[in-house]
Amino acid sequence: MIEKIGLGGSCHWCTEAIFQSLIGVNRVEQGWIASVNENESFSEAVIVEYDLNKMSLKTLIEVHLNTHSCTSNHSMREKYRSAIYYFSKEQENKAITILNDLQKEFDNKIITKVLSFRSFEMNKEEQLNYYLKNPEKPFCKNIINPKLKKIMRLFSDTIEFKKTINS
Repeated sequence: MIEKIGLGGSCHWCTEAIFQSLIGVNRVEQGWIASVNENESFSEAVIVEYDLNKMSLKTLIEVHLNTHSCTSNHSMREKYRSAIYYFSKEQENKAITILNDLQKEFDNKIITKVLSFRSFEMNKEEQLNYYLKNPEKPFCKNIINPKLKKIMRLFSDTIEFKKTINS
């Protein structure tokens, strides 16, 4: 069964590369997501399309929390909103339960919000697949590679090594 979930928290180039490397992830759309009310502004994020037979929502959320500052309310939070964007009430309930269960793994309170998905704007073509197109650029080497190495260490059974380059 194919599902999708929106995830935001750090640079969408990083988030895109992380989720592109996972087994069971069929597609990652990179851009900006908006929710409703006080979260109606667009924030950098991705939409991850995944196969529930190969990847669980729990693992996706766990990877997400471990690859951005999910406990920090830093000054860039408007641009990099720490969020899980759901597409159904069932998905919302699951995400809330998963976040509550994972809280015990973090010393500080997780600030990641579970928000309804309202709209998405895809990034410009030249910015898509940034890591795969630019693995030698300093941003990829200094920012994305350490995150990929972290998920390889913490979630080695979920990584599809042929999808990751320069790791």
